[in-house]
Amino acid sequence: MASRTRTTPGLPEGRYSRRTDQEADRRLRVAAVVCGVLFLGLFGWLGGSYLLRETTINGTVPTFEAVSDSEVQLQLSVSKGDGVAGVCTVRSRAADGTVVGQHDFPVPAEDDSYTAVVTLRTTARGTTAELLGCTPAK
Repeated sequence: MASRTRTTPGLPEGRYSRRTDQEADRRLRVAAVVCGVLFLGLFGWLGGSYLLRETTINGTVPTFEAVSDSEVQLQLSVSKGDGVAGVCTVRSRAADGTVVGQHDFPVPAEDDSYTAVVTLRTTARGTTAELLGCTPAK
C-alpha cells in the first residue's frame, strides 16, 4: 500500500497583505510623532497668544494718604493707548481688613498716560488704597 501524503497549499505570497510587527511599529511611531508635533504646535500657539496679548489700560497707585476718617487721597497713574478711555476701580480697607470704600474713577481718552490725585470717600478710616484693575470703555 502506498501512503499518500497530503499537502496543504500555502497562501500566495503578498496576496493578503500581512504586515510584519516591525512595519506596524513604524506606523505607530509615525502617527505618534505627527500627533506630538500637532500638540506642540497648538500648545505653542495658545501660549504665545496668551503672552503676547496686550492690555490696553494698566494702572498703579504709587502713593496714598488717609486725610480724614472719611477720605483717602491717592495718586492714580495710568498708561494706555492714545485715544483709549476707561475706568479704574480703587478700594480702601480699614486696619482690620474690612472694605471701607470703593469707587470707579474715569480715565479720559486724551494722551497715552493719565496721572491724577483723586479722593476716595470711605465709611471709616482707610489704611490702604488698592487698585483692583482698569478696563477700557466699551
